[in-house]
Amino acid sequence: MQASAYRMNLFGFVCGRGLLLLLLLFWGLSVSPFYVLCENINISRPAVAHIGAIFTFDSTIGKVAKIAMEEAVKDVNSNASILRGTKLALSTQNSNCSGFVGMVQALRFMETDVVAIIGPQSSVVAHIISHIANELQVPLLSFAATDPTLSSLQFPYFVRTTQSDLFQMSAVAEIVDYYGWKDIIAIFVDDEYGRNGVSALDDQLAGKRCRISHKAGIKSGPGVDRGEIMDLLVKIALMQSRVIVVHVNVDSGFMIFNVAHYLGMLGNGYVWIATDWLSSVLDSTSLSSQMMDSLQGVVVLRQHTPDSDRKRAFFSRWNKLTGGGASLGLHPYGLYAYDSIWLVAHALDAFFNQGGTISFSNDSRIQGAAKGNLNLEAMSIFDDGQLLLNKILESNFVGLTGRMKFDSDKSLVRPAYDIINVVGTGFRRVGYWCNYSGLSVVPPETLYTRPPNRSSANQQLHSVIWPGDTLSKPRGWVFPSNGKQLRIGVPIRVSYREFVSPIRGTDMFKGFCIDVFTAAVNLLPYAVPFHFVPFGDGHQNPSYTQLINLITAGYLDGAVGDIAIVTNRTKIVDFTQPYAASGLVVVAPFKKINSGGWSFLRPFTPLMWIVTLSFFFFVGIVVWSLEHRINDEFRGPPKQQIITILWFSLSTLFFAHRENTMSTLGRLVLLLWLFVVLIINSSYTASLTSILTVQQLSSPITGIDSLKSSDEPIGYQVGSFAERYLSEDIGISKSRLVPLGSPEAYAKALQLGPKNGGVAAVVDERPYVEIFLSTQCTFRVVGREFTRSGWGFAFPRDSPLAVDLSTTILQLSENGDLQRIHDKWLIRSGCSLDNAEIESDRLQLKSFWGLYLICGIACFLALFIYFLQIMLRLRHSAPTQPAPNVSSRFHRFLSLIDEKEDQSKSGRRKRAQVEGSEEHLGRLPKRMQTETSASFRLQQLID
Repeated sequence: MQASAYRMNLFGFVCGRGLLLLLLLFWGLSVSPFYVLCENINISRPAVAHIGAIFTFDSTIGKVAKIAMEEAVKDVNSNASILRGTKLALSTQNSNCSGFVGMVQALRFMETDVVAIIGPQSSVVAHIISHIANELQVPLLSFAATDPTLSSLQFPYFVRTTQSDLFQMSAVAEIVDYYGWKDIIAIFVDDEYGRNGVSALDDQLAGKRCRISHKAGIKSGPGVDRGEIMDLLVKIALMQSRVIVVHVNVDSGFMIFNVAHYLGMLGNGYVWIATDWLSSVLDSTSLSSQMMDSLQGVVVLRQHTPDSDRKRAFFSRWNKLTGGGASLGLHPYGLYAYDSIWLVAHALDAFFNQGGTISFSNDSRIQGAAKGNLNLEAMSIFDDGQLLLNKILESNFVGLTGRMKFDSDKSLVRPAYDIINVVGTGFRRVGYWCNYSGLSVVPPETLYTRPPNRSSANQQLHSVIWPGDTLSKPRGWVFPSNGKQLRIGVPIRVSYREFVSPIRGTDMFKGFCIDVFTAAVNLLPYAVPFHFVPFGDGHQNPSYTQLINLITAGYLDGAVGDIAIVTNRTKIVDFTQPYAASGLVVVAPFKKINSGGWSFLRPFTPLMWIVTLSFFFFVGIVVWSLEHRINDEFRGPPKQQIITILWFSLSTLFFAHRENTMSTLGRLVLLLWLFVVLIINSSYTASLTSILTVQQLSSPITGIDSLKSSDEPIGYQVGSFAERYLSEDIGISKSRLVPLGSPEAYAKALQLGPKNGGVAAVVDERPYVEIFLSTQCTFRVVGREFTRSGWGFAFPRDSPLAVDLSTTILQLSENGDLQRIHDKWLIRSGCSLDNAEIESDRLQLKSFWGLYLICGIACFLALFIYFLQIMLRLRHSAPTQPAPNVSSRFHRFLSLIDEKEDQSKSGRRKRAQVEGSEEHLGRLPKRMQTETSASFRLQQLID
């Protein structure tokens, strides 16, 4: 009974509750469907979304970021179009720039169910907190941690809402390259922020063939000792580079500039480049006049934020919040902090729209480690943290800093920096840098509308007022003041000592190369301490390639001498502007050719003779073919016709042919041929005159090509690059190359010849050959110079001294001093005045092939037209019998060619000739009339 009553009561309770629910549902549907939709949305959207912020409250960045984030939260919560019913609640914690404190504060946030953490501003703290964010799946958005190694692979939940130092260092590298500096010194704070930033700078500089010659790290934190900074800058002042990049924090940075100003390192010749830590202070704080004096001429980078109405309105609002902005100005990091709050708000809105919920669950790994009093079990994992992270990375809106959108590397798109110059009591902008087009005086927003252009001609900056209050670009380097002298290697030559040779009893050298180097160094606007280091054993010329390798190894700081600039050497060292022209030539013995009984054959080569005689007979045959049918002078028995052809061909050489041409084609061919004969005759006469009146030289070697094709030995100078060039570049076997150490060895080997143990020729550089031929009159240069190079002074790669000495060498060339030094050491004797290169003085066919080609074409065209006419005549005069065979046609063709053409105009021409002859006879005396008339009748009978 009791059980039955219990079941009835339970049934009544369920029915009552169900009826109540049905009534409520009916009432809700009858009120408004839209209200129910809003109620459903509010069910999935919490009333409050907690976010945390970790930064250093009393820092330059933290003071501004705190106000900016609080204002951003107010703006988000007052905007009904975003989050729609959910309010943001911001909790802040002070990390005090300490990794440990930052970690503790982050763990406290994990106990309060925050969905995202804004900050930290320190890269050191970001490295530590990112591990916690990864474990608990809470997005970490940093508006100031610029360390480029905070990569998306290692820390997937770390999102950088500002620009990475990778781009800032790219901007610094392009500034260094724009002004042509090669070496810089980097001063950095010795933590993740400083080390990784300078490492990125080193990589960017390497891509532009620049380098960091010295890295100076300082202790991180506020406890930097002034004495340590003093020692560091004194050491830097003794170094070569004068371009100094400062990548530190605020406290140590101002101390560096204060000490540098005290040491006079902010004067003329220095270049100081500061990263954006300095621009943050300049934007937010009014510095004292003493501090501004120590920053004069410094180039500073600042993160670029495009101008907009929203940005201007926020600046106006900021001035009201801070009492006019004199005490606390707004810098780009504050703007990025403001946009970071809006980024979270937009991401949360998309997160809720996709059904995301703010829920947390315990981590089994933490529960297992939760022993003692650490209270680790209070921390939990954000269940939908990955979804919120995805919505953050998919965000795309325009904030105060411009477009807030991420690329595939989780970096903000369109990174850009302002380049400012500290001048007077403030600073001025001298240009921009953007990853799209490099350096420019045009804002990046304008460049984005144009095609990208990274060419060097497109890179521009306004003029900079450098330290020392000068507009002249600093050279960027000086010789170090630590007393070290440059070690300049000089080869000890055994031969050709006019170029370089040691002064006996001293460590000095003399010669043409030494005088050029000394004169160039004296023109430099600064002192160059150096001393010569001899290279070689003094018994034979040293290998110049080994001398160059000593520069690469660091044993020598440069090399001076007759060093040829060749490809394999330019790959490892830098050369100055060439101060002497050079190139390989071939020297060979020669003999004089005396005029003999057959000298008249020498103007033409055998091939020229053959082609010329062939054309004589060819033209004769062509003219005979064209004149045979209509001209009686080209008719008669076969023997007579052959003689006529030969006589006509050869007589055209002297324009003495008695046969007249009657056909138009024959006259055209003869006209062209007579022009060819005129040219050939004139050339032959000029060449023969030269042969009979001028002394002729002859050599069995005609140049490097004839040497290569032969198997005879070739001499070269010991230590010269000629050996490598002949064997590797030209392909001559090393077994044919004979090393020779002196001009005397040259002469002896050439005189012996290849059959007596000598050489057929010597290959050497032209300056040496000129000295050799000034005393050896039985040898000559054969052929032309087959390489083009020069002599220069060698220095390590990217050495600024090589550039400056190139300028002074050009000055020596322009003012004539280089020529005077040349004449002092390289005086030639009378023998060298006849040093003309031996070349063939015979007329080659290649000089006349055009004439022969024109004449040959004319002949073939005339023959073609002539035979075409014969074929047409053959067709019209075909016999009446049907289908003649091929043999009869051919016989008919030959007979048509051979038969005499009898045209009416030919008959009239004949009668005119007879009448003209008779009229001519009438004017002669009677005796002569009788003789002439008889001869004329006899001729008619013969005909």
